[in-house]
Amino acid sequence: MGTIYALMVGINDYPARTATPLRGCVNDITEARRLLAERAGSTARTVVLLDAAATVAAVVDAVERHLGSAGPEDTALLWFSGHGTRSRATGADLLVEATGHNQALVCVDGPLPDKRLGALLDAVAARGAHTAAVLDCCYSGGATRDADLTARWTAPAPHWDLAGARDLVVPEGPARHVLLAASRLDQLSYEGDFAGRRHGAFTHALLGVLREAGPGASYRELLSAADARVQQGGGGQQPVLYPAEPGGVADLPFLGGAVARTPSPYLLRYGADGWEVDCGSGHGLREGAGASGTEFTVLAEAEGAVGGADGSGGADTSAGTGGVNGAGGVQGARGGPVVRARTVHGHRTLVDLGDWRPSAGRVYPVALSALATPPATVTVSAADPGPEQPPGVGQLRGVIASSSPLLRVVDTSREAADLHFRVAVRGTSAHVLRRDGSPFVAPLPLTGPGDATRVADCLVHLTRWHQLRDLTSRPSPLDGLVRVEITPWGAPEGEALLPDGSGEIVCPYTPGPEGARPPLVSVRLHNRSPTRPLWCLLLDLTDGYAADSALFPGHFIAPGGTGHALDGEPVQLSLPPGTDAVPGAQVRDWLKLVVAEGELNTLPFHLPEWDPRHSASRADPRTARDGVLRLRPLATRQLGRADGGAPGRWSTRTVAVRTVVPA
Repeated sequence: MGTIYALMVGINDYPARTATPLRGCVNDITEARRLLAERAGSTARTVVLLDAAATVAAVVDAVERHLGSAGPEDTALLWFSGHGTRSRATGADLLVEATGHNQALVCVDGPLPDKRLGALLDAVAARGAHTAAVLDCCYSGGATRDADLTARWTAPAPHWDLAGARDLVVPEGPARHVLLAASRLDQLSYEGDFAGRRHGAFTHALLGVLREAGPGASYRELLSAADARVQQGGGGQQPVLYPAEPGGVADLPFLGGAVARTPSPYLLRYGADGWEVDCGSGHGLREGAGASGTEFTVLAEAEGAVGGADGSGGADTSAGTGGVNGAGGVQGARGGPVVRARTVHGHRTLVDLGDWRPSAGRVYPVALSALATPPATVTVSAADPGPEQPPGVGQLRGVIASSSPLLRVVDTSREAADLHFRVAVRGTSAHVLRRDGSPFVAPLPLTGPGDATRVADCLVHLTRWHQLRDLTSRPSPLDGLVRVEITPWGAPEGEALLPDGSGEIVCPYTPGPEGARPPLVSVRLHNRSPTRPLWCLLLDLTDGYAADSALFPGHFIAPGGTGHALDGEPVQLSLPPGTDAVPGAQVRDWLKLVVAEGELNTLPFHLPEWDPRHSASRADPRTARDGVLRLRPLATRQLGRADGGAPGRWSTRTVAVRTVVPA
């Protein structure tokens, strides 16, 4: 690991013309600097700007000069503790600000727009440094009834411009900074007294988690653990991780590491109402009396993350049998403890731990290991059976039966569930078929020792994709509050494309001098509620069995506001790469809108396109045992959980889109 370049900014003593004074920000920076010294020692080079020294010009200069000195193998860290502000967005800013407001940090002499700061940090990251920011300040409105908490928010002065610098050039490349923010864009963050000392609620929680966590803890795990501590304090703010795509910077160890770990889609943590896992009915889990049939197994990765599976920092990796051990604790297939669902809400599941006693200050990666929902069914047979079944059929049936709680092998189609697969073995290949005999995917080989597992991987992947496409909520007050509008690119708002007789929106290629051109459309999400902001996620499910959230990756839309897919850029609908645009060629997408009162964990919604060359179990042998689908990196804006203990109401809608090349 190289040098850590740290810039730490804390402002208590705001002049009256800028903002009201605070009391905990300098303490935040003092403790953060102490922790950095404990972690990094002589490898840290730190610049501290406090109170009057923390001007906009000084902060910008320190980011450019000091953090900008970090190169490959180095780490650049910005920690800001002070006021935040917002102002109403107008014009082009509304394409990227679905909350309807621009945000900014407040330096001692005025605002530093978040867009400008983000571009400055991305420029540092683009030079090769691992770049992180911790921001403990308010970004937007909200209030608290707790008189012991002070909001770190100030109203903008009339002359402040919060839109940010749009002419700042960021070097090209995939490098991004990672952000741990104290609150959502539509919330205040707070400071209060903790053991007689004034601190920001988020900074106090994060520093506590950092001291308890091991050195391998990722940003995602630290944010989840800090979030749980903030919720226990009742401050009403929702910490945010950005960007949160799986396998990216969010899954690197804090202050950098060589390789990002593959994240578990689910995390177990101690929240305001007890132990909980960050998924619920909004992810397809069963509510009500049958919820107890859902189980999660603690993964061995907990040892190197934020806590061990035994509650003392180490994971039990002994071979398990899936039964009850002599001490009364439940063991999973890989030796980790098993926790059972107690109550399933829209965004989270409260669980019972049995006799296991983990540390309440840590989070634990878990895998879904049993489902209360009916699994998909599978029949396995030879396509042309003779007097005896081919020897590979029995082995294939056994591998599929033990692969995942998502699947159940049955003897006849009379036992079939709504989602049913026919696996027909023909010579040295397996054909995965629908009820009518049409193929789901190309035939899969059955010639080597790992081929049966690949077939099981395929069935798990197809099952998860269909679960996402068919995910439907119970009747909800949120039904119909958000409208999806698809219009031809350049058409006025309100001229939406309408479904044809088959219920699909048809978007044709158009002729051009160099051949058929793919259609361009705008996709907008309109929040028709006059009073409540709503969290929205727009998934694109393709007929290649992929699901991603790049169009609108989980963000709040203001009451009466509009969210724009791809921040208002055109959405190109096209045939898959390698497919010729010949008359009659077509492809289908299903746009899945998920609407909720609070954020849902977005990781379980992601699936790569099915590719037999990179099946999940070949990349990670655990998959065939715990049912977890490994994920490709996909863009998301933030990861979080809904506020407090409310069940979290949610709703869905699916829009089918067919892209065709006309005759």
